[in-house]
Amino acid sequence: MADMDLVREVAAADSYLAVLAATRPDGSIHASLVKAGILDDPETGQVSIGVVVAGSARKLDYLRRSGRASLVFKDGWRWVAVEGPLRLEGPDDPAPGTSPRSISSLIRSVYAAAGGTHDDWEEFDRAMVEDRRCVVLVRAETITGNPT
Repeated sequence: MADMDLVREVAAADSYLAVLAATRPDGSIHASLVKAGILDDPETGQVSIGVVVAGSARKLDYLRRSGRASLVFKDGWRWVAVEGPLRLEGPDDPAPGTSPRSISSLIRSVYAAAGGTHDDWEEFDRAMVEDRRCVVLVRAETITGNPT
């Protein structure tokens, strides 16, 4: 069984790009390429994989419905998959007691954990609010991979 150290290593090797897979209502799989960071969930403290998704993205509906997701990171032929339950936090999925400012802070944290930087954080925050961006935090319940 792989561990979070391998997830961090493989994720960093390919710019934190991952394939996010979610189940559609008919049971088929929806997959898309995303930037994903590794961080502690501010609510639970558990190490999680974070992704920022546009509020209008179809995958957000699938994630809401299923409550689970898988992410696969790769580096050449090495790969590692993280699967588990998820938690959403955004303007349409507020966590109890959060404000728009704390959602902006969480979005920044995920963005930075995925290797992102920005020259104008106020403009960044404005764009995230305008797109109704939502943070998806996937708890690493199962980690599998090919470490060699």
